[in-house]
Order: sequence, then C-alpha cells, then structure tokens
Amino acid sequence: MRIFGRVRHRPSPTWRQATDRAFSLIGDGRYEDAGALLTRAADMEPWLSESWYNLALLHKFRHDWEQARTAGLRAVALLDRDAGAPDWWNLGIAATALQDWPLARRSWQAYGLRLPSGSAETASEEAVRLALGSAAVRLSPEGEAEVVWGRRLDPARIEVLSIPLPSSGRRWGEVVLHDGVPHGERATAEGSAKSVYPVFDEIELWAPSPVPTWLVLLEAATAADRDALERLAADAGFAAEDWSSSVRLLCRTCSESRMPTDDGSSTSRDPHDHGEPGHPGHLSHHSAGSLWVPERECGIAAPAALVRGLLDSWIADSPDTRDWRDLEEVC
Repeated sequence: MRIFGRVRHRPSPTWRQATDRAFSLIGDGRYEDAGALLTRAADMEPWLSESWYNLALLHKFRHDWEQARTAGLRAVALLDRDAGAPDWWNLGIAATALQDWPLARRSWQAYGLRLPSGSAETASEEAVRLALGSAAVRLSPEGEAEVVWGRRLDPARIEVLSIPLPSSGRRWGEVVLHDGVPHGERATAEGSAKSVYPVFDEIELWAPSPVPTWLVLLEAATAADRDALERLAADAGFAAEDWSSSVRLLCRTCSESRMPTDDGSSTSRDPHDHGEPGHPGHLSHHSAGSLWVPERECGIAAPAALVRGLLDSWIADSPDTRDWRDLEEVC
C-alpha cells in the first residue's frame, strides 16, 4: 500500500525498541521520558498509524486532550482497517473531554456505533447521547479506589448515581469521563434473572455537581424505616444511601474481577471482603442486607436548605421508630 507516495512497511527494530521502552516508562509513571521516545518513534515511522496512536494514548494518560486529539486525528488518517479500530475510540474520548461533539460523533460512528440522528440542523453540535444503561465506575483508580453505580450517557461518560464516600472527592450527580476497557464486572440477581455490568475506570471529572454530601447517624428500627428516607430523598430529586449496608472493602484482585453484589444476608464473613485492620481494600457499593442494626451511617446528597427538612419529615412519619443526629457536610 502506498500512503502519500511512500510504500507502507513494517516498523523497524529501532521503532519497536523505542516503543517498548516507552510503554515500560509509562507503566512507571514516567510520562515525560516516554513522550520523548514515542515522539522519536513517530519521527522514525510517520507513516504508521501506530506511531500516532501510541502518542495519542500517552496524551490520554496525561489528560492532555488537545494533544490527544491532534495525534488521534493523525492516527485515524493512516488507518487501513475497517470499523472497530481502537484509534477511533481513543479519539472519541479526547473529543468528549473537549466537548468537540462533531468529532466525538464521527469517532463513535467510525468505530461502529449507531447514534441517534437528532435534528439535521443541530445534531452535529449537540452532546452525544446514547441509551447505554447502567454501569459501575471506579473512582480514583490509582488511589483509594471506590466503585460506584451510575448511568452511561455515552461511550465515555457516566453520571454517578451512588453517593460516593467523602474520601473520593466525588459527589452524587457528577459526570466522570471513563476509559473504554472495563476492569471488572458486577453481577446482580433479581429473582431468577441475573445481570452483569461492566466496571470502567474513571479518567477525570467531566462535570461537577453542586449538591453537597452529608453524613448523618440514623436510628432506624427496621430496613423499611431506612428505605423510607431513601424514597423521600429520591422523591425530592436527590438521594440518600445507607453506607452501613452499601459499602464493603475489596482487594484490587477482587475489585477488578466479576463480583456479585453481596446482599449482606449471610451470617458468615464475605470471603471477598478485605476490610480488616491493616488490610485496606477497594471500596465497592452493593445492595442492602437483611442483618439489621438500628444505628446506620447514611450519606445524603441534598442542598443545605433541604437536608434537615428531609430528615425531620422522615421522623414525623414514624417518630417512635426513627431518629437522627450528628449531621455533617463531608464533601
């Protein structure tokens, strides 16, 4: 194949050595040194889409989206394969980060996804929206990772629907940019049906939420009392989550595998829960359990002007079985 008058050929051994060394440096977090090597490799083999794909990948790791878009465009211009090339997917992530919706739309379509057309006049300028359903996202994957539930807005964005713990620095309702390859799965069972959801790694915060996170200690005599608060918050357009039931600590290996959403009904210790002192794990939100302790640590996502009213209304509906104390804004 001739590209711009030059015969396409296999990369040289020098190109391969530079590229292999660069990815070893990326694994060590030495992005500047890796960038110098990948730039040299692109100078050696500018006709290879892989040269520019590798540079685009590096810029994605560095969150340098302008450079990722530039290198990604050069990579896809040199492609000689059908739809499905990862070059298009990475370009779609960069375009989404920059809110370059025409390029994002073009990238997802070139990858092979079918997008709704929208109105002819505005479709290309509107944010990409796809009904991709629920998924989980691992916040701060390189730190104290926390897996939360969310709704996929498009191939690269998830709206957080769990209430993250304050250590994550994230809030309910935020939209995070995520990577394309899942690291792990979460399996849920409802009746006889079983569903499996991918766990994506967060890249960065895409859109912040103005809604603060509160920690409150509840006295809830039964799970139905706790559920009533969660419904009350949801009806108001916000959220409450019983962290006493919904959070467990997992090691990295378990977190990145297929994990059932433990319902807490077993009297024995979950063998995948690694939350013992001295053995911290990755945080994961799962479903509520049937072993009940009235005192609950609850997260609430609601404006300051509303949160006390929600709690007082919750108590007013059943004052003999409900109480709260120690309300604190934590994120």
